[in-house]
Amino acid sequence: MNRKLKGGRKMKVIDKIALVLIIIGAINWGLIAIFNFDLVAAIFGDMTILSRIVYGLVGISGLWGIKLLFDD
Repeated sequence: MNRKLKGGRKMKVIDKIALVLIIIGAINWGLIAIFNFDLVAAIFGDMTILSRIVYGLVGISGLWGIKLLFDD
């Protein structure tokens, strides 16, 4: 079920989760820049505990994405 990357490396589940969260974060920042609309705040509330968790997970995923750049 794991997708193979260059060199035959399989993408781990945690890598996929991180990638999805990075994409969510990127889309949210695009919406903020273009439409001044924060999707995460609209769904979970402005700086509620749930929105802070989502923002935190997106940030951690961004750091995890750095690791994905250097995986062979």
